[in-house]
Amino acid sequence: MQISNDLIYFPDKQLLGFGSGERWVMDDGGDFAGMQVFIDAHAGKYIFTCLSYDLKNELEELKSENPDAFEFPIVVLWSPDYVVDFSNFTFMQGKETPEIRDNAFQLFQRIIEAEPSNLNPSIQFKSRITRDTYINSVNQVKAEIQYGNCYELNFCQEFYAENVGEIDTTSMFRSIHQKTQAPFSVLLNFEDWSVMCFSPERYIQKVGTRLISQPIKGTIRRGVNAHEDAELKQRLQGDKKEVSENVMITDLVRNDFSKIAKKGSVHVAHLCELQTFETLHHLVSTIACDIETSVNLESILRASFPMGSMTGAPKVRVMQLIEEHESFRRGLYSGSIGIIYPNGDFDFNVIIRSLLYNTRKQLLSCSVGSAITMKSDPEKEYEECLVKVNKILQFFT
Repeated sequence: MQISNDLIYFPDKQLLGFGSGERWVMDDGGDFAGMQVFIDAHAGKYIFTCLSYDLKNELEELKSENPDAFEFPIVVLWSPDYVVDFSNFTFMQGKETPEIRDNAFQLFQRIIEAEPSNLNPSIQFKSRITRDTYINSVNQVKAEIQYGNCYELNFCQEFYAENVGEIDTTSMFRSIHQKTQAPFSVLLNFEDWSVMCFSPERYIQKVGTRLISQPIKGTIRRGVNAHEDAELKQRLQGDKKEVSENVMITDLVRNDFSKIAKKGSVHVAHLCELQTFETLHHLVSTIACDIETSVNLESILRASFPMGSMTGAPKVRVMQLIEEHESFRRGLYSGSIGIIYPNGDFDFNVIIRSLLYNTRKQLLSCSVGSAITMKSDPEKEYEECLVKVNKILQFFT
């Protein structure tokens, strides 16, 4: 039996989807209402979902005219033939046969046992913009803030490598995930694209009628020893700029949730909580609310997408400014990949700390950003971007 090469794997959940299945794809100018139609028609099934940042144009009067190297669709919904929970090797979707079981096991083994030696050290990344251009752009953003056009803006840049040849994305994903151990990591191989995402951030989760969002604002590296690590934690928690960034985005998410929440249910469960990951420390806030059972995913996305941590405040105005000041079309970067479960619950990440591979163009893309406020030092913001991106690009040096 010939099975599609498309697959999606969530290591933290040990969940693997594969096989052609049914899919709904929306490109520019598509009908966003069709997304909910597809979801409703596939109730009771697993649906894996990819949302590009540029979905914003369907939700607000916005546009995206910057160069788009990766060329991923605006939305992909995919309910694959088979979904396997490898924590207990149980088929959650699709008819299990000896042949399909062997195929699933081979796929899983290939992912978890991939050899790290397949990384190509000759791949050289370069930025779409120079350091001087970046600093000048950040100063322009600060001027927008001074004029009162916004309060905080997440400014991003793209690093890329062209003509990289064929890449074993399974091996590359395995090698990097072993080092980062990020909780919202995902490997996606879909048609002409591969996504190797090592994200620490949750965009939104629904369990029953409860929603939570967990924006990250505030980042510092890990120390080389326990003493330095403790000092860096303390420095991050005491950094007024980082804390103020987090508070602003927390307030933005509260406002987003208030559009769909039951009255009086929006609350901040954790504010600026220090969380430690394998390679970085972060400040993470948790905002929660309750919704009516009639509130569907389309309504939730219209209220909250894109996530505030990747835009800024006020959201619509900063998205206009992002389009004006950035040099590339974000596409899938700063969008989301997630799972819609058969019972209607879902969990979506934020696509950061990721390598995006266009197999047809043989292009690798790795974008990174930081929040700009009036207190931002452009040179320090540039250095923060390098800290983030080098956690990925170090595997090619």
